[in-house]
Amino acid sequence: MTSRQIQTRGLFVTGTDTGVGKTYVCAMVARELRAAGKTVGAYKPACSGAECHPDGSPFWSDVAELSRAVGGDWSDERISPLRFLAPLAPPVAAALEQRKVDELLLRQGANWWTGKVEFLLIEGAGGLLCPLTDCESFADLAADLGYPLLIIARLGLGTINHTLLTLEAARSRRLAVAGVILNQGDADLPELEAATNPVELARRCDVPILGVLKRGERRLQRDGETLAIDWLSLASESAATQSYN
Repeated sequence: MTSRQIQTRGLFVTGTDTGVGKTYVCAMVARELRAAGKTVGAYKPACSGAECHPDGSPFWSDVAELSRAVGGDWSDERISPLRFLAPLAPPVAAALEQRKVDELLLRQGANWWTGKVEFLLIEGAGGLLCPLTDCESFADLAADLGYPLLIIARLGLGTINHTLLTLEAARSRRLAVAGVILNQGDADLPELEAATNPVELARRCDVPILGVLKRGERRLQRDGETLAIDWLSLASESAATQSYN
């Protein structure tokens, strides 16, 4: 099969906040798809917050995790073309390095994957309205690329408000939402919160609550049962034009 014959479908993975597990979920989905025989790419347009190797050279753990999940076949530059040292919103982190976020590069970087993989996972930073450039948020990039949103929410107190606000922001921009995943980051989360969050969200929103990801697990659950999600059915082809290529 040549690259032109490959139909690329994808999801834009966003969160209700920073640190809710977007990278973890992206890696989980990528591994499931690769195990099913699909070619998978991962794209994080901008990544902030570097760690240091013993020799002092920087590395970005999110990029490294995504790279492993898609088989290590792609360069860090393809996975994340803009990487910044400070753990701040991309335009702020860029300014500290006397750089600017390149809007065209972000879109070219996403479109590069089209026709090369069967499934593309695009991961935002922070929440949907996190600043991406001096005048854009990640929601603007999601609107341009046209992939459905997969929203990752933190299982626990406060998540109903955060999730409903994210859905309202998506709806106001006419962004399609494939579903919501509740990720447990707190090992000591009270069972009552864990049990009631999915139920209350399902009652109050009109998008699928796909399931709960228990801490340390790599498969979604619902009502104690492990789920098999058809990720391809949730995804779509990009609505972006090729003018960014």
